Parts: sequence; structure tokens; C-alpha cells
Amino acid sequence: MDRDRRIIADGSVAVDDGRIVSVKRGLARTGKPEDVIDARGKIVMPGLICSHTHLYRVFLRGAPLKIEPPTDFSQILQRARWPMEEAMTKEDAYASALISCLEFIKTGTTLFADTFAGPNAVLGVLDKIASAVEQSGIRGIIAFEATERRTHAEGARGTKENERFIRKLKKERARRVQGMFSICASSAVSDELFRYVRELASRYKVSVSIHASEGLADVYHNYEHYGKRAIERLNDTGLLASDVVLAHCVHVNDDELAIIKKRGAKVAHNPMSNMLNAVGVAPVMKMLSVGISVGLGNDGYVFDGFENIRAAYLLQKVALRDPRAISPMEALEMATIRGAELYGLQNELGSIERGKLADIIIIDPALAPTPLRSESVVGHIVNAVDGDDVDTVIVGGNVLMRDRKMQTMEEAEVVKVARKSAEKLWQKLGLIRRR
Repeated sequence: MDRDRRIIADGSVAVDDGRIVSVKRGLARTGKPEDVIDARGKIVMPGLICSHTHLYRVFLRGAPLKIEPPTDFSQILQRARWPMEEAMTKEDAYASALISCLEFIKTGTTLFADTFAGPNAVLGVLDKIASAVEQSGIRGIIAFEATERRTHAEGARGTKENERFIRKLKKERARRVQGMFSICASSAVSDELFRYVRELASRYKVSVSIHASEGLADVYHNYEHYGKRAIERLNDTGLLASDVVLAHCVHVNDDELAIIKKRGAKVAHNPMSNMLNAVGVAPVMKMLSVGISVGLGNDGYVFDGFENIRAAYLLQKVALRDPRAISPMEALEMATIRGAELYGLQNELGSIERGKLADIIIIDPALAPTPLRSESVVGHIVNAVDGDDVDTVIVGGNVLMRDRKMQTMEEAEVVKVARKSAEKLWQKLGLIRRR
């Protein structure tokens, strides 16, 4: 996934002190290595990057929701998402992060950007999530999602938690965990909070993540209260810049895309979540055509990055009724080098190149019925590979999983912690009875 998109057959990658020191055809000649991983017949590629997620939503998986079936996205928020968020504790945040990190590693994701939402678990919650990330060995960019859905004060509290956490990480010179600022959809945020977050993000030189035009309610709210569309309002408040990641952007028009391009903002596309919530299809091909960087996220739904790559690849084709829409390489870029670009990490991550951090995954397509060659490998990845094919995961030169066996976490213990926390949460929500 380098600038030339090279695909090397019968090559080698050498890693020293957490960074890639050689990428070449044939064997690397770098002295006597401490460890050698034989990947013959397998695919060696950059770790996947999830550009937008909500780790805590893993606890909604399979939930027997006792609600009137929602008819639109707003009702999904009101009847399912918000009650869960209000019930979350810091311990729930930790447990959900722990199991999510395990699932990410098992399916080949080495970096994710997460926003936690829990109005009754604010101060210190990011430390809990960071603890899970550190324990797993993965990389994470994490934030608390500031919202003024109920009061202006809760927006300030969420933003201050982000600021506290960012200052702590900078003081500790943390490497694998980063902080950022996060804002809920503009329909639940004031212009004052936008300006406040913009000032802080510039001061601390970190990214800003915001939900933008995911559902029509966001568009209608901004029309009704401000006389402008969501992206226009974000631009007018001064929020938009190259450090802003706009999640979703389903309901954006050409004028808004021109604004995003002009300001250098980026987009995190979440195709499977958009389908689940029936909000529509983001105009990704238009974004790519005008030069907007688009990464791939899961929005807290399906954590297997290969499933999300495939969904992004197929959804554009069916939406445009054009089988030529989006190439396999473009889909793969969104989950690797473009994802790194979204957070200003393209010089460190997203490709296998000399000098970059050694975040590498090895895929074993043992059941591939057709030849695996340079000219076919991208097609294999996009059309056939899934998370269960990930054989080995390396982050910063450290092996987190080898031959499908976790090296940093006890799987059974992680599942036990997660299920215990989820059961308490479901009881609190009245979804199941106490035993």
C-alpha cells in the first residue's frame, strides 16, 4: 500500500525496534534476526485501520430489545442507543473495550478511533478504555463524545474529560494510545461548543471526530434552526479543518462536498452501520472523485474489517447500479492508507514501507480455490478474505497473535469479563431477569 501500490511476490520484511527497516524481493540481509516468521503462501499486508467505532456498542449485539420496533434512525437512538448509553458505567466501558480489542486483533485491525458516550460515566472513563487498549497491545485513538442533548453542562463535561485525558497522555508521552475530541451530531450541539472544541483541538494539535449528516434528522434540524445544511453550519462555526473527521456524511450535497474538500476535512464511511440503520448510502464515489480522503469505520456494528471492506465495495455498486463503481484497490485503501490519512498518521502507518511503524498482519487463505498471485491478491482480499483468515498480527514489532493464538490476552478470561458486564447491563435495562 505504498505510493506505487507495489505488490511483492517472494519478498521479505525486516523489523527492528518496532519499525520496518527493509522491504524487498528475496530475503532481507539484516544480520541474524531474533525471530523469523515464515509466511510463504500467505498474504503480508498492513494492519487494518477502523476510522470510526463505538466499542461500547458491542454490548448491544444480540440484545433482546423490548421496544416498539423503530421506524427510522431517530427512533433507534431514542429507544435503543440512548437508554443503553445512560446505563453504562466505567466498568462497562472497560469490559466492552477489552472484548472489542480482542475481536479487532483476531480479525486483523491494528488501529481504531473510538468515541464513548455515557452521560453517567464521564470523569476517568477514558483511562478505563485506555487500560484495555494497553493490555491488548493494539493502537487506539479514543475520546468521549460530547453532547448537549440534555443540557449545555454535559457538553462541557465531556469536552473537559477529553482535554484532561489528552493532557495526561502528552505528559506520559504515550505511544499506542492517543486522545482526540469528539462531538455528537450537530443536531445535539450548539455553535458555542463547536467553537470551544475547535479552539482546544488547535491548541493540543489533535483530531476532532463528529457525526455529520448520518440521518435526515440532522439535515432537518439544521435547516429549521439555522437555515443551512449540517456541513455549511460546521464550516460557518469555523470547526472544519484538516484535523476533522466527519463520520458518515450520508446526506451531503455537492456544495457540501466542495466545502469538505476546501477545508481539507476527511470522511469516515460506515457502510454496514448505514445499512443496519437504513439511513441511506454515502456518496463515496463523488467524494473520491473530488479528492476527499475517505476511511472505513464500523460505527460499533460489525468489527471484522474485511466484512466492512466488502460492504463498502458492494454498496456503491448497487447504489449507483454500476458494477464499475469502486475498484478493489480503492476499497482496500480506505481500510489502510486512507484510514491513516484521516488522523494524520500516513507517515507512520497504513502501508508497509521502510521507516514506518511495523503494524503488519499475515493472512492465510488456505482454502482459496484459485491461484494467489501478485495480480490476484487484492481481488482475493476484497472478495474472499474474512477475519478468520488472519493468522498473525504484529503491532509496533510486537506479536499480538501468532498462528491464531493470542499472545497478549487470555481469550476465555476476556470473554468472561465481558459477559458478566453485559449481563448486568442487560438486567439494568430490563432485557433479561436476574438469575
